[in-house]
Amino acid sequence: MFKNPVIKIEENDGLPGRKRLWAVIAASIALVMSVLDANIVNIVLPTLSHEFGTSPSTTIWVMNAYQLAITVSLLSFSSLGDIYGYRVVFLSGVALFCVTSLICALSTTFWMLTTARVLQGVGASAIASVNIAQLRMIYPRKYLGRGMGINAMVVAVSAVAGPSVASAILSFASWHWLFIINIPVAILALIMGLIFLPKREIRHAHRFDIPSAVANALTFGLLIYSMEGIAHHERIDFLMIQLFFLAIVGTYYIRRQLKLEIPLLPIDLLKIPIFTLSIITSICSFTAQMLAMVALPFFLQNTLGRSDVATGLLLTPWPVATLFTAPLAGYLVERMHAGILGCIGMLIFATGLYLLATVSSPSDMDIIWRMLVCGAGFGLFQTPNNSTIMSSAPTERSGGASGMMGTARLLGQTSGATLVALLFSFFPHQGGTSASLLLGAVFAVVAAVVSCLRLSQQMPLRRTR
Repeated sequence: MFKNPVIKIEENDGLPGRKRLWAVIAASIALVMSVLDANIVNIVLPTLSHEFGTSPSTTIWVMNAYQLAITVSLLSFSSLGDIYGYRVVFLSGVALFCVTSLICALSTTFWMLTTARVLQGVGASAIASVNIAQLRMIYPRKYLGRGMGINAMVVAVSAVAGPSVASAILSFASWHWLFIINIPVAILALIMGLIFLPKREIRHAHRFDIPSAVANALTFGLLIYSMEGIAHHERIDFLMIQLFFLAIVGTYYIRRQLKLEIPLLPIDLLKIPIFTLSIITSICSFTAQMLAMVALPFFLQNTLGRSDVATGLLLTPWPVATLFTAPLAGYLVERMHAGILGCIGMLIFATGLYLLATVSSPSDMDIIWRMLVCGAGFGLFQTPNNSTIMSSAPTERSGGASGMMGTARLLGQTSGATLVALLFSFFPHQGGTSASLLLGAVFAVVAAVVSCLRLSQQMPLRRTR
């Protein structure tokens, strides 16, 4: 049924220096915007809950809807990029992100905002799905590792910088401007992308597998929705029906991928031990990160009485520490095994989360230095882990590896947000925050242990052919 695809590959040695710089800036602007918006609304969740009259666990859907849309569509967009071109998919995503940001800003009801966030997530998915693959077209072979290092740092910092950026915006404007600010940024990225992104790309001549795309969306959608159902104490009969269909669709999806020469879900890459272990550590690390980033705003505002702006400022040390340690980690990974760096980073991260969970009546400085510990640990881990994922996959499977890396991040973030909703329903007030941070520390320790298991694997050589 499935024949080996004919692959058409155009030789590429990257863009010349100045064009490469502008292309990287264009891609990075869009990437920062899409990753940032995953949690830029974190610190206004209490405000939105009050304004729309929704419970805290329900209000979290404003964030989960975005994550869910990206998770169910990321691999499909990655495949479409291989077939029709990364540039087309990327620019289409930027345009959709721009339009849906305007809809978010104009939303007058909770469900209007949530629906707009779903569509915004689809645009972000198109951007993220081809990001790494575009680096292969932008950078010459010998500098590809450098590009991946920069990309890893951009993602790591953007993933936790949302509250800080939100704080700056909220210091002079309402929550609507968290979305309005995306519009000129997206237009800038779109114009620069049209001008500078490479037009000559690697194209694969296989057909887009629609059944796999549908099965992928249903599998991840049912998985996440079932997790949400558990968190919100949905009726047991509904949950059983969801899990039943998840088992059927998921089994079909996996079996179909095993028959494909170029599967939508790159199962074949999981045969590489260090790749699989790095994906697992990525899921655990982002689950821990999102447990903290969702829970902390409720703690700082509802328990300590801090304002939206103050909350964002108190969360700022986390991305600042990551910004400094991520490049350091990129330097160290050339001299140390990524398994060691990952273990050390996650243990530091777990320590920071534990210290935040157990602090009582903290001053601002008590919070700030604990945030610095968390950010330093996460930055020390993330850059080497991402580089290991990409370098352990064959060069011709960069698209699949990129999609898998993005899926791992999003699955971890969505799981973390879902777990916060579950814990908040069991532990009221500050108990929910403490439980979320302690569980985050547990996930970080698990990531550290799995990272140590990579020490039995030789670090992959970077493939630049």
